[in-house]
Amino acid sequence: MSTKKYNLTRVLLIGALGLIPLSSQSSTSPDDHALLARGAYLAQAADCNACHRGVAPGSADYSGGLVISTPMGNIVATNITPSEKYGIGSYSEEQFKRAVTEGIRADGTHLYPAMPYSTYKGITDADIHALYTWFQQSVPASDNLSPETSLNFPWSVRGLMAIWNPLNANLPESVISQNTPQIERGYYLTEVLGHCSACHSPRNIMMGEDMGQRFSGGDIGGWHAPNITADPISGIGGWSDSELFHYLKTGNLPGKNSAAGGMGEAIDHSLSYLSDTDINAMIVYLRQIPAIRNTAEQIPAWQHTQQSRTAEGTSHEGEQLYQQACAACHRSDGEGAYNNTFPSLTANTTTGSSLPNNLVKVILDGVQREGTKGSVNMPAFGEVLTDQQVAVLTNYVTQRFGNPSSQVSTSDVTTLRAGGEKPLIVRLLPVFYGVAVAVFALLITLFIRRFRRKGASK
Repeated sequence: MSTKKYNLTRVLLIGALGLIPLSSQSSTSPDDHALLARGAYLAQAADCNACHRGVAPGSADYSGGLVISTPMGNIVATNITPSEKYGIGSYSEEQFKRAVTEGIRADGTHLYPAMPYSTYKGITDADIHALYTWFQQSVPASDNLSPETSLNFPWSVRGLMAIWNPLNANLPESVISQNTPQIERGYYLTEVLGHCSACHSPRNIMMGEDMGQRFSGGDIGGWHAPNITADPISGIGGWSDSELFHYLKTGNLPGKNSAAGGMGEAIDHSLSYLSDTDINAMIVYLRQIPAIRNTAEQIPAWQHTQQSRTAEGTSHEGEQLYQQACAACHRSDGEGAYNNTFPSLTANTTTGSSLPNNLVKVILDGVQREGTKGSVNMPAFGEVLTDQQVAVLTNYVTQRFGNPSSQVSTSDVTTLRAGGEKPLIVRLLPVFYGVAVAVFALLITLFIRRFRRKGASK
């Protein structure tokens, strides 16, 4: 072989060797693209970013730090980016599955049930694989250290979850036989990935879901997640399929409601991204939920008034507060403005509800939403209005535009500002501590007496 041919062969060989790793790194099969796209979609369907989003301006998705208010204290959502140091970058797929479906971290400690692992345990292995692959390969790693959750005793003892889980963290059963692919899909989206019952169900004494009243409404952080059973009065039986579809996709439905609080977050981070087919499957499943009626309710919340009442007979202070804080956007007669950008206060489930919780919370906390259809912003008045003023304003709005029987006191507003009424198990805790101290003191007293008797008999 001539020197020229040898050098040419050598150059081609070196070039080929250099191209081999380059081509292998740059080629991604259609199957890989499909897997990552599926993982991204599942993360949206499971509403992961609503809780695990970064809280500082400009912070990365899934980088954690959001404080979730619970009756037991504040739980901080963790970083779930593939950061090796502060996220889940070191998790194996099996460890990821255990955390998602069993609520147990890689180090073996228990997660609190603010993480809906009780429903996520129904996620298929194929979907777990897609989620894991997407989080590890497509989510940018963020070295954001979210604060550790620090609850007071006894809630600080994570090991208690080993007792709580078998009693309360059970995969919800389908409300109907999954005899069609659409109902099966609706169950998977509503009960498993969407974990809708976690908010929309009341809680038992141990703070697990009350399985006999699922979807009949629940309280969380002062907000009330309404009844979404098929009942036409207390639930969504009076909503048409097209109305439900529009609301779930946008969170803004004139004549019914505008989403805020946790529901607003669910729509902005999850439901608005779902396919039309999946939203329709959810609606079909929701229609099957057995009706549960609140006997105190005679007409649907959104039907309490179709036209605003006059201000005659309402509080003068309430009218003044309304004109100062609300009328510019919602108009003096409550009809709203700009094609429901500022929603009407009449024919509205928030003002017509038998529970004024959500109206109070909207006044206190405002609304800040960034959805696929644009932003929704209402200022929070919690720092400029006293609890007494919020109560007066709330009562004026419900009396004039909504359900006049729904009234709040100043103490009610104080309770809602603090996150709502404490559940029985939390209210009984001081009693438990008192009994424990009394029992301990009694044991010490008995021990001292016994010790003295033994000393006297010697």
